[in-house]
Amino acid sequence: MTSPDVPGLAALHPRLPSPVQEVVDSRFERHGVRLVLKRDDLIHPELIGNKWRKLAPNLTAAAGRTVVTFGGAYSNHLRATAAAGRLLGIPTIGVVRGEELAGRPLNPSLTRCAADGMRLHFVDRAAYRRKSEPRTLAAILRAVDAAEAYVVPEGGSNAQAVRGCRALGAELHDQGDVVAVACGTGGTLAGLAAGLAPGQRALGVPVLKGGFLTTDVASLQQQAFGGPRGTWSLDDRFHFGGYARVPDELDAFAADFEQRHGLPVERLYVAKLLYGLVALAGEGAFPRGTTVTAVITGRPFP
Repeated sequence: MTSPDVPGLAALHPRLPSPVQEVVDSRFERHGVRLVLKRDDLIHPELIGNKWRKLAPNLTAAAGRTVVTFGGAYSNHLRATAAAGRLLGIPTIGVVRGEELAGRPLNPSLTRCAADGMRLHFVDRAAYRRKSEPRTLAAILRAVDAAEAYVVPEGGSNAQAVRGCRALGAELHDQGDVVAVACGTGGTLAGLAAGLAPGQRALGVPVLKGGFLTTDVASLQQQAFGGPRGTWSLDDRFHFGGYARVPDELDAFAADFEQRHGLPVERLYVAKLLYGLVALAGEGAFPRGTTVTAVITGRPFP
C-alpha cells in the first residue's frame, strides 16, 4: 500500500507486496507442517513491516499536520513514527510513558527518535493510562502546544491502520492455511484477518501479558469495518513475562533460528511468534498438511 496523497511517501519505494519465503525446519517437517515466512521486514529499511502498513494511512489522514503519538521507552512504534517524520518532513511528537525518565540520559531507542527530529514529552504513568480520555488527551496536547495535531494511538492501531493491514491478508491469499502474527495492540491482527480469504484463519501471539486483546481486536474491527471480519484467535502463552521481556531461553531460541535460516530475528515480537509456532507444532496443534505462514513484522534495530 502506498499513499500518494502524502508528499514523498510513494517516492520511498516500499517493497509491496512483500516477499514470501519458505523455510525448511525439521521442527515443523516432522509433524507434516510447512512453514512460510511473510517478509514484511523487507518493505522499507526504516518503516519496517506492520509499521509501514499502519503508518501510511495515518500519514495520509494527517495531511501534513504535526503527528503526536504514544509509547514506552523502547517503543518500535515511536521509532518508526520518528523515522517517517524525518523522511517526509512531518513534525512528530512522542509522548513517552514514565515521567521519571525526563532529564535522564536517553536510551538508544529514544536517542534515535530524537535524532530523527521527534520531540519527546514524558508523562507520569497515571496520566499515560488515561491518555485516551478526552480531558487527559486535551491536557497533553496543550502541554506540547499541539492542539491541532493529528493523534495516532499507542502502537499505531486505529481504524485507518486496521484498514491498511487488510492488504497484508489480501497478499496472502493461497499462501497459508494459518497466518500467524505477533500482537502488541492488536491492529495488525484485526486487519490481517479481514483481508484473508475464506478458509484461511489468523492466529495472534500476544507479546504482552494480560489477556485483554480479544476485546481490543474485536473493537478495532468494529471501528474499521462496522463489525467482525475473518476468522482469528489468540494464544497468549508466549509473552515470556510481558513486553520487552527477553529471557535467556527466548534469546537462545532466536539465535538458533537465525543460525538455522540466516534470518535476523527481532526479539520483542518476532522471536515470541516463532517460539510459539514451534511449540504449537510440537503439540500437534496444526493438522498434517497444514501450511503455516509467519508474518515477520520487524527486524532488530541497530
